[in-house]
Amino acid sequence: MALPSLDSSLQGIPKNVLAVSMETKYQCQQCHQVLRKPVQAQCGHRFCVHCFKLLTSSGPKPCEACQQEEIYEEPQSILNSNEAFPDNAAGREIASLPAKCFNGGCSWTGCIKEYEAQHEGKCEHEHVPCEACQVLILRSEKERHNERECEERTLNCKYCKVSFNFKQIKAHDEICQKFPMQCKDCGKKKIPREKFLDHSRSCAKSKTACPFSEVGCKAVVYDLNICPSEVVEDTATHSIGIHCVLWSPLVVLQVTVLENIVCVLNREVERSSLTLEAFSRQHRLDQEKIENLSNKVRQLERTLTMRDLQLAETDQTLRELQFCTFDGVFVWKIADFSRRRQDAVAGRTPAMFSPAFYSSKYGYKMCLRLYLNGDGTGRGTHLSLFFVVMRGKCDALLKWPFSQKVTLMLLDQNNREHIIDAFRPDVSSTSFQRPISEMNIASGCPLFCPLAKLTGKSSYLRDDTIFIKAIVDLTGL
Repeated sequence: MALPSLDSSLQGIPKNVLAVSMETKYQCQQCHQVLRKPVQAQCGHRFCVHCFKLLTSSGPKPCEACQQEEIYEEPQSILNSNEAFPDNAAGREIASLPAKCFNGGCSWTGCIKEYEAQHEGKCEHEHVPCEACQVLILRSEKERHNERECEERTLNCKYCKVSFNFKQIKAHDEICQKFPMQCKDCGKKKIPREKFLDHSRSCAKSKTACPFSEVGCKAVVYDLNICPSEVVEDTATHSIGIHCVLWSPLVVLQVTVLENIVCVLNREVERSSLTLEAFSRQHRLDQEKIENLSNKVRQLERTLTMRDLQLAETDQTLRELQFCTFDGVFVWKIADFSRRRQDAVAGRTPAMFSPAFYSSKYGYKMCLRLYLNGDGTGRGTHLSLFFVVMRGKCDALLKWPFSQKVTLMLLDQNNREHIIDAFRPDVSSTSFQRPISEMNIASGCPLFCPLAKLTGKSSYLRDDTIFIKAIVDLTGL
């Protein structure tokens, strides 16, 4: 039975939302929170639809809850998206449960349905992570935090209007071309950085080191390109037009040697640059090869995943065929009756579904649903047994509504007195119309068999096992 598409991308509702004690039947077996849009697997365990889809996204899986409770039995304990259905009854019960907001300072109360629709994700007292810095803040303070406090907030430079991260404000001021600067020589202020070099070159009071400072001269000189008439003869300051006292043949020789060294170093840098560029090209080629191989590996992984899914579906089909009949007669063996009955009483597995059986190879698809602790008027006193019409592959070729007589039996293992109940379908009931989902609503016998007949040395219960038989009258088909 394929799981219908339900719009839910959230796991369960937090348990502390409940204003009453949480019952086990309302808990998701995967996330252990309150069920959100519950679905029921064929083993009877309930899951949030989001959790169930995640569990079965890569194919059928064993039910861990069945394994932990030591009630694991294939195929019922295999979680499969094709063998689960929305548990609308549980959903309605949960929706009406009283709820309260668990956020400190919030006084909201209501029911679960109102919490999901009106309050969840909207509470002003809820602590939520900032999308930028991930710091937890109150939802009501989110706007102020984003504008004034967030360390990762984005600002616009008031000089150049470029956007940057708040932490980079100092680094940006160091490189901003519109940042205002002050000339230390003439004192002029608010000179944009992009124009400061031009100002320094044209500033009448600009000074610079002697061109021969690298070989020992410590004098500071005026730039004669700016003021060619000014010649300062001072031990600490002199004009570029006057020969430096250190200018000598020895200095010229040293400068020449340094220039040659620089030329050699430049050639080495060029060769290193060429080598680095060659390595970079090779690296890019290697990266492309790696990416191509990675794509092939991912493609192979996808292919293997599809094969695994196909194998899982084939295994499921084989398991179904193992118990399947095509003559309208089906015998259902139910072992470990005592344990299953305890699970039903505790509410862990109130109902069981039988494997599917058919009226013919291309006929009606059907199954049985059994409540070991009763259902409706039979709860706690009787076994309740129901007949279910399922959606089959050849429904378009069959006569609808389903109108064949159905006989249900609890077999006496001494072959003396079987418990028998039979009914002819009410053709106006939706239970017997052509199915539009995986299975119709069950119909049958809430008071099928008193539980008292299964106590003591009962001929219906031997070796902790019972047998249930269904016979569909094929007359007229």
